[in-house]
Amino acid sequence: MFSYYYFESAQYNKMDKNMQNQFDSVSIRKKANVHFEGHSVSHMIEFEDGTKKTLGVILPTPTSLTFKTHVPERIEIISGKCTVQIGDEPEAKIYSSGESFNVPENSKFKIMTDEVIDYICHLDE
Repeated sequence: MFSYYYFESAQYNKMDKNMQNQFDSVSIRKKANVHFEGHSVSHMIEFEDGTKKTLGVILPTPTSLTFKTHVPERIEIISGKCTVQIGDEPEAKIYSSGESFNVPENSKFKIMTDEVIDYICHLDE
């Protein structure tokens, strides 16, 4: 059974025109994914066609958080600013609201922020 919810915030109104401001007809897993002692919290959503994404927040932390990927991921920053290092790339890059970055499957990325980050992780893209 699908549960339908409507998500909208003032932050979405400032997003890039290519970014959606809401998802319709999705199933939301009730249990949160909590990582890094609560510095990263997300919920998995699944569309009727089987497409999956996670919606989450990353809280400020004094050190970078390292995430491993099993499938290709596109991380879309909804609000906030963060520094990201993908895989073994020597340089980190700064991403802000309205921007996104891609991480290949079976890789990793490090992310660090001194503010709250809202994001969408698009899986299997």
